[in-house]
Amino acid sequence: MKRVNEYKKLFSVEKEIDLKQLKTSYRNLVKEWHPDKFQESDERHAEAEIKSKQIIDGYHFLVSIAPETKMANLEEYNKTTSEAGIADFQHKGNVLEITFTDGTTYEYFGVSKPLFIKLINSDRQFRFAKRNIFTSFLYRKSKKDKELQPA
Repeated sequence: MKRVNEYKKLFSVEKEIDLKQLKTSYRNLVKEWHPDKFQESDERHAEAEIKSKQIIDGYHFLVSIAPETKMANLEEYNKTTSEAGIADFQHKGNVLEITFTDGTTYEYFGVSKPLFIKLINSDRQFRFAKRNIFTSFLYRKSKKDKELQPA
């Protein structure tokens, strides 16, 4: 959730993400922090390069968790979380990354370590995740679909 809050603060997003407002903020920030505005000898040029990368990453991240994006991809998400099994998962901080057997990967934000431990210890991990994670946490599709190669 820390990353979500940082990006919302960067783009001055108060509560729910509005894609139109986000796009306007993005364009204004890119104009303000574009590295070409600063001469290469200027120390602010390096700062502008870092800031512009952060702005681009933040924009793509916030678009991926926006309600409009989630609604557009809801059918695919529901199909994945009901039909595909769990191929792999990782937990770092409060982010749980689950890779499904259909090759899609989703990140779930705010998943505590005790809940992750319950997932690991569950005899039916998919059932546990379906009841306690898939519908309860902010999520985003984190990687492009990839074909799983047979081992």
